[in-house]
Amino acid sequence: MAADGNPLLRIDGVSVRFGGIVALDSISFDVAHGQICGLIGPNGAGKTTLFNCLSRLYRTGAGRILFEGKQLLDVPRHRIAALGIGRTFQNLALFKTMTVRQNVMIGGHCRSRGGFLANALRLPFVAREERKLDERAMSLIESLDLRRVAEVPVGGLTFATQKRVELARALAGEPKLLLLDEPAGGLNHEEVDRLRETIVSIRDRFGVTILLVEHHLNLVMRVSDKVVALDFGRKIADGTPAEVQQNADVIRAYLGAPAA
Repeated sequence: MAADGNPLLRIDGVSVRFGGIVALDSISFDVAHGQICGLIGPNGAGKTTLFNCLSRLYRTGAGRILFEGKQLLDVPRHRIAALGIGRTFQNLALFKTMTVRQNVMIGGHCRSRGGFLANALRLPFVAREERKLDERAMSLIESLDLRRVAEVPVGGLTFATQKRVELARALAGEPKLLLLDEPAGGLNHEEVDRLRETIVSIRDRFGVTILLVEHHLNLVMRVSDKVVALDFGRKIADGTPAEVQQNADVIRAYLGAPAA
């Protein structure tokens, strides 16, 4: 937590409708500084909708989203990354013909000052910023054990390695909050174990707060400090992994039966 005790992220009464469908129904919870928070729920629970609200891809019908105490919904979509929010996607959004290093460097451009004209004129500060981006990218490549493939086009790498590239690219923007959308999707048991270690290492090494949407419940319960469960757009549980695992509504949502 921050010294003043305020959360990094506060979701306060957020509701979203798509026509007559209620995707989110007055959702509220906090994520503390340095916390790993898992967001779980069956398909259609509203997890990705909430992520898209945080990324400003969707508009909310009601409620507030406060990031460092400031109303996130007032921030233009293109300023979200520069504000300190990074994201990975369930469907990888990498540039397959570009190398690992080039992909990671792209992630840092939200922090650079160079626009089209400055780059076209090759102004001195542009070259300096490119060197800094390159150095930052190589540092992250080392941290995520990608050094041997740094100059390899991303399209030729395994799916698990591409996932690490996307993590490195998200970190290149120096986020305070990292949104991970189904990072374990498509990974085998050994790769999921390695992902768990990577997520904890990212939080500890970079001081990043993490909000994780994931269907792999074993990963969520092992890696999270806090878990929030959604079902049909409503919050049904909010607490430690142990508390949420024992919650009758969560058991019912996943198993379709009352808790014993």
